Amino acid sequence: MKKVLVFAALSEAATGAALLLAPALVGQLLFGIELDGIAMTVARVTGIALVALGVSCWPGTPLLGMLTYSAAATLYLAYVALAGGMTGVLLWPAVALHAILTVLLARAAHAERTVA
Repeated sequence: MKKVLVFAALSEAATGAALLLAPALVGQLLFGIELDGIAMTVARVTGIALVALGVSCWPGTPLLGMLTYSAAATLYLAYVALAGGMTGVLLWPAVALHAILTVLLARAAHAERTVA
């Protein structure tokens, strides 16, 4: 069972990395169309989630996976807001929420390491 979980974690993380680095190509290979516009942004957020899922499923703690997702989502969404010009009414609140979660998760991870 552990080997299957490791394989699944690696597969999801690799797919996530591909979505982060080349979302248009992944869209072409999976769906037969090249992603563009907002689909590129959504694909990259999905890539972040898949990398974090891979980290969560890797033998260890799911806390690290959530920390990975929250920190990466904070940085990417802030980047989109500042550089991409896309700013829906909930974008900055989402950045703030993920930033708060990142701090809380980092504190929890630090406390977990200190106790262990």
